[in-house]
Amino acid sequence: MFCRKLFNLKFIMKFTNQNFQQTIEKTNTLVLVDFFNQWCGPCKLMMPIIDELIEEYKDKSIVIGSLDIDESPEIAEKYDIMSIPTLILFKNGKILDQIVGYKDKEFLKDLIDKNL
Repeated sequence: MFCRKLFNLKFIMKFTNQNFQQTIEKTNTLVLVDFFNQWCGPCKLMMPIIDELIEEYKDKSIVIGSLDIDESPEIAEKYDIMSIPTLILFKNGKILDQIVGYKDKEFLKDLIDKNL
């Protein structure tokens, strides 16, 4: 994956057409999905933040991953992703929150913590 090579990231989950729906619907934990693509400047700025969150929340009840909208345009369309980065927080297949644009780590930690 491009972003891993560029930033040496360790995303827990790379969402694809094959695993996205099952993961968000059948996982009883929170699922934070970072909708991005490889050419988006703000998305590249978010990647290290997402990676830090993965490390900090590795023992918590949350799955954090990314979905490249160029590789899975059907999913992006289903969730009306018009701008990137967009982060959506799911639980049991339902959207709890949706954030558009670059957000700092503290903002995202607050979002996760209030829903854990």
